[in-house]
Amino acid sequence: MQIYQNILDAIADGERLLAVLIDPDKFSLSNTGHFMEKVNRSIATHVFVGGSTGDGNATHILVDKIRNETDLPVVLFPGDVTQISDRADAILFLSLISGRNPEYLIGKHVESVSKLRGAELEIIPTGYVLIEGGKSTAVETVTATQPLQNSDIQKISDTAKAGEFLGMKLMYLEAGSGAENCVSEDIIKSVKHDLKIPLIVGGGIKTKAQIEKAYDSGADMIVIGTAFEEDATFLDELKYNNGR
Repeated sequence: MQIYQNILDAIADGERLLAVLIDPDKFSLSNTGHFMEKVNRSIATHVFVGGSTGDGNATHILVDKIRNETDLPVVLFPGDVTQISDRADAILFLSLISGRNPEYLIGKHVESVSKLRGAELEIIPTGYVLIEGGKSTAVETVTATQPLQNSDIQKISDTAKAGEFLGMKLMYLEAGSGAENCVSEDIIKSVKHDLKIPLIVGGGIKTKAQIEKAYDSGADMIVIGTAFEEDATFLDELKYNNGR
């Protein structure tokens, strides 16, 4: 699969992309088949696998099970080097450009090379911008970094643009798992206006209305995770319809 090129092609065709993020630490393997049936019936276009904590073995097993149940691209969203699995189709090679911890700007990346060099994963350089979402998140704790304040829109936009200048192929605005507030429409609009690369938005998105607002503000891909963790019926609201 050429995941990145497919994303570009879909955006050029006006398609709205949606990824379901599955955290191996919070997901019951026995529920994989039933859950993926719902994903396959929904508007989801990608499956992301990963979390802020967790081990690689759980990731390997989960990726294998997911791939047995869907034809959707399976993309790693790793919180650590241990979560890299060559069973997936691609990996978001995340650089936490909103923080100043060198481990998450380049350190972990260097550690990962020995695993990635021989793997057949498509590696997609991705700028990761953590934005304050109303509560402390696991990302803050694990990375020992502070999110950008959602009121400082110019700094957020400048950070995203700096990531593009550095050669990132995707930009990911993240309010954090379980955030009380999702990334605002004003932030999405400002960042999208500045960027020439695809924009991903996640964290705190729990309703279909919030998804639509994020798309209308300029998001090319939405990521949902906590919404279905807290409400197993959420995916039922995202069924295909004639207007898609």
